[in-house]
Amino acid sequence: MSAPARIMRLPAPLPLDGGGVLDGVDVAYETWGTLDARRGNAVLVCHALTLDQYVTGEINPVTGRPTWWPQVVGPGRIIDTNRYFVICSNVLGGCMGTSGPASLDPDGRPWGLRFPVITIADMVRAQAMLVEALGIETLFAVIGGSMGGMQVLEWIASRPDQVACALPLATAARHSAQNIAFHEVGRQAVMADVDWRGGAYLEAGIRPAKGLAVARMAAHITYLSDSALQRKFGRSLQDRVAPTFGFEADFQIESYLRHQGSSFVDRFDANSYLYITRAMDYFDLAAAHGGHLAAAFARFRGRACVVSFSSDWHYPPADSRTITRAMIAAGVEVSSLEIETDKGHDAFLLDEPDFHAALDGFLAAAARERGIA
Repeated sequence: MSAPARIMRLPAPLPLDGGGVLDGVDVAYETWGTLDARRGNAVLVCHALTLDQYVTGEINPVTGRPTWWPQVVGPGRIIDTNRYFVICSNVLGGCMGTSGPASLDPDGRPWGLRFPVITIADMVRAQAMLVEALGIETLFAVIGGSMGGMQVLEWIASRPDQVACALPLATAARHSAQNIAFHEVGRQAVMADVDWRGGAYLEAGIRPAKGLAVARMAAHITYLSDSALQRKFGRSLQDRVAPTFGFEADFQIESYLRHQGSSFVDRFDANSYLYITRAMDYFDLAAAHGGHLAAAFARFRGRACVVSFSSDWHYPPADSRTITRAMIAAGVEVSSLEIETDKGHDAFLLDEPDFHAALDGFLAAAARERGIA
């Protein structure tokens, strides 16, 4: 993979939840649009686990794959880059240019497992330092789905005065036992690969491709719903009229998952997968507030829109209802919407007209209120 075009070295060391400080942190980021004279039209988009800073455009220049949210972000889109200054950064621990386990340490060696374990709050601290370095004091909106939604919640809990609008999508205020379990299966698959080499595979010039592919396959199942899988694949065979009575990919769903796994290893670092999934597992927003989620939102005086999807069993609507109730208890002006769909967790990335209409309406009303033309 080639290097991203825009990287900022953070101007100060980054304190970490796990103790200690990380110095010389690079953050890879992209921007679209123009910051207005009041510097009040900035929108921060927070990406999910396996995504990156390339939100919109024709193609991701690093992976050669399509960008991940062009139907939402761009000229004339819901997050209109003719109206807003849009920022997205690769998260701390990532592998698309931001400092992480695949980065080089001060001695010029890949960090590997010597990179410090990180949290969602650490990711947000790095984002906040980037935003400040860009000359922005207050963000008009922070928006993200899945792990991106966790970052949104962390922003308004730890930096409530810096956000006017928060849009957490298909997310939760803490990781469930089931989600931790799925992540552990994936991590164990990576670490069981003989080529993982205790995390030092880059120095050996190899990759734990098989283990990472299995991790991706297991995770990808959680992003889809049973009804969507049945509608798309059912029990249809793959390029054959009868079973082989062997262990090749007889079924279309098997072939699909194998493709997801093999294509993933070409664009993602295995150790980054370990670190980022661990950060998600540690996420529990209420824990730092005496176990009371409402207390996490007590200082936020902006507007919020919480969105869930009916068939999402990865972060089910009940998780979003918990967030909404806590925001109401904290006095936050919050809208809540559950979209009826059979597309599962990934629905926030797909063509969902009701979701897009709600997102458009919320942002447009908030922009008018704040005088953003």
